[in-house]
Amino acid sequence: MNIFYNRAGVGDVLLIQLTSEKLDKVITETKGDVTLVIDEQTDEVCAINIFTASKYVSIEESGFVTLTEELVAKVQAALVTNGVEYALKVDLSPKFVIGYIDSLEQHPNADKLKVCQVNTGEHSLQIVCGAPNVEAGQKVVIAKVGAVMPSGMVIKDAELRGIASSGMICSARELAIPDAPDVKGILVLDDSEVVGNPYFN
Repeated sequence: MNIFYNRAGVGDVLLIQLTSEKLDKVITETKGDVTLVIDEQTDEVCAINIFTASKYVSIEESGFVTLTEELVAKVQAALVTNGVEYALKVDLSPKFVIGYIDSLEQHPNADKLKVCQVNTGEHSLQIVCGAPNVEAGQKVVIAKVGAVMPSGMVIKDAELRGIASSGMICSARELAIPDAPDVKGILVLDDSEVVGNPYFN
């Protein structure tokens, strides 16, 4: 789930994205200040817009909003207040974590891509990476599926040249680290970093 709020640009509307899938046809259902955007094919709610949002939540951020338990609880309460029977399912785990590249192999269909097996502490992720400096044994920053990059890009499950990829191994520039080098390549961390820990820039 991702939440977007830009009062100056969009108005007092909380935009809640529940899926990253591109949908062919949607229908809308409005109750009070809440509009549900529903996938016509599956009948699943894929987005929620809450109008006059400042009645329900106080948000100082502009753009993508940091998810917290308190914010989710207030959004859920807003749905209930407007008679919407929908239970939010939210993953509040860190979306940027320290990972360790256990192994990698050449992508079978692309010379410049590597298929990496990355340990993130709780899980092992397969991530396709095109950085020239990626190697097994490195500690790196992983943007998990659902992460919002400083550029505004949302990380999604993908398939690159026929190989599944879940997440991204980040460069310093992609993380918007000040004075990041212009050279292409991922950010390689010091060995003292702990795999699975959240990464804070």
